[in-house]
Amino acid sequence: MGDCIFCDIVEGRIPSIRVHEDEDFIALMDINPLTYGHLLVITREHYPSTLDVPDRILAKALPLAKKLAEAATLGVGAPAFNLFVNNGPESGQEVPHWHLHVVPRKSPKELPHLGGGPADLTKLPFTAAAIRENL
Repeated sequence: MGDCIFCDIVEGRIPSIRVHEDEDFIALMDINPLTYGHLLVITREHYPSTLDVPDRILAKALPLAKKLAEAATLGVGAPAFNLFVNNGPESGQEVPHWHLHVVPRKSPKELPHLGGGPADLTKLPFTAAAIRENL
């Protein structure tokens, strides 16, 4: 894949500090961390977003993220963590190669809170129906 920094990392053309490798994933230290101990789990194969990743690969991602989150929180002395995946530039995805963030947290103030406001309960049933139609 041309011009993909994560593909270059997978191929060894760009150095990285790796904490785990297997046949499907590489877990590495994020060089622009949100918090101390922030890891990225990247797929060895190039997939632009979660919608492109085969289910058999996704089925392995969460157990690996759990293992890495436990190791990271213990390793950096953090009592909590976040897991997240951005899909598409509108979500904040900067590298169009599937990756999962493992972010150890020591304080709720380390990152902005993404909580929303109260929902319009008259619109929720219609939104749910629109989603159900696409399942």
